[in-house]
Amino acid sequence: MEELNTILHNAGDLMHKSINHLETELVKIRAGKASPQIVDGIMVDYYGSAMPLNQVSNISVVDARTLSIQPWEKNMLQPIERAISAANIGINPQNDGTIIRLFLPPLTEERRKELVKKCFAEGEHSKISIRTIRRDAIENIKKLQKNGLSEDATKDAEALVQISTDKFIAAIEKHLVTKEKEIMSV
Repeated sequence: MEELNTILHNAGDLMHKSINHLETELVKIRAGKASPQIVDGIMVDYYGSAMPLNQVSNISVVDARTLSIQPWEKNMLQPIERAISAANIGINPQNDGTIIRLFLPPLTEERRKELVKKCFAEGEHSKISIRTIRRDAIENIKKLQKNGLSEDATKDAEALVQISTDKFIAAIEKHLVTKEKEIMSV
């Protein structure tokens, strides 16, 4: 029984991590408002080693459509500007010699639809991940059954895994609907 509880617990943890990953990815998809998370994941060449942008500069929101990036060292302006351009986030950096500004263009209807498609693609990746976790958990439960776990306990455990799977897939759908409303609202 202890092994069974471990399998169920691990499956739940992995599904929860999948949801957290989806939330992180959805935050990076901009919905028309400036947010420091837009530049999360951009790596800057800092004296030969790759460093996250937020560890070599201060990132702040100036207004609804403008981000300000203030490097901690003035000689980091060019590497930061290159890293933002290379990241292909659809925003051109404006360097004034002391800070870099990112002006987010207003979203067109077509661009909004593309962003919604991107959100749903991320959601589909999360669903696949959760289904894979379910499959692995059920395989492990069946291995336990071969090693002496009763058939009733096996069926109950499989039902618990399925209930957990359904709950997390519903959470993904809820996140996607919320993000779609956020993106499509003008």
